[in-house]
Amino acid sequence: MSDVAHTVGDMDQWQALPLWEDDVPTADLVPTAESPREWADAVGVFDLETTGIDVTGDRIVTAHVGLLDAAGVPVRAQSWLADPGVDIPEGATAVHGITTAHARQYGSPAAAVVGEVVAAVRELLEAGIPVVAYNAPFDFSMLKYEALRHGIAPILDPSPVIDPLVLDKAHDRFRKGKRTLEAVAAHYAVPLVGAHDAAADAIAAGRVAQALARRYDIDAPLHDLHTQQIGWARAQADSLTEYFIRIGRLDPEERLDGSWPIR
Repeated sequence: MSDVAHTVGDMDQWQALPLWEDDVPTADLVPTAESPREWADAVGVFDLETTGIDVTGDRIVTAHVGLLDAAGVPVRAQSWLADPGVDIPEGATAVHGITTAHARQYGSPAAAVVGEVVAAVRELLEAGIPVVAYNAPFDFSMLKYEALRHGIAPILDPSPVIDPLVLDKAHDRFRKGKRTLEAVAAHYAVPLVGAHDAAADAIAAGRVAQALARRYDIDAPLHDLHTQQIGWARAQADSLTEYFIRIGRLDPEERLDGSWPIR
């Protein structure tokens, strides 16, 4: 495991969720009748940096799982550096800065990292905490195939999940410009220092989700919001498919996969 930090904040009337290695009695971080909360008041965050973009064949290099409070402050956090067991292509290194030599020297075995990441994400989901992942199908699908590769029980139906990319496209459909995390974070005035660092990206994505919730008053129950995103993601993929066909980037019989939040 690479640099790992744990911090525990005062979650007001919420019960503390003992993520990963904290010596705290296990309890759900969920609102009670006496202390109702909106979903954006406590969000899990999840991001991976990898050897490439093929979710079935590429490997995890770095990962981050954390928990943000209502102000977007990290109250729990854990980061990992893995030795993926394969060479890291120069193109991937140019994105996230991790070389094969660095990963081999300082990274933990891939199977151990994947197991810990799966456990951390699963614990958040089972506690009912929404897990934010920007372009969620990439991260959750990559984690699924890595788990299968290493004989670890995968997360096959992650829920509840919040995907700021899907929410932004749904609520500001006609805005021009890029929809990368960097561009969307800048649009919502969310600082992103050190893009393509798993921790920086995960935290920024969580704060973008919180900004979206407040700007557009997205206060639907989590189950309903999760289901809405399934439909929005499918419609967005269909729309992009038609655009790519019109400009000759796809053949008429080809379709983009709109499965969400995992493929």
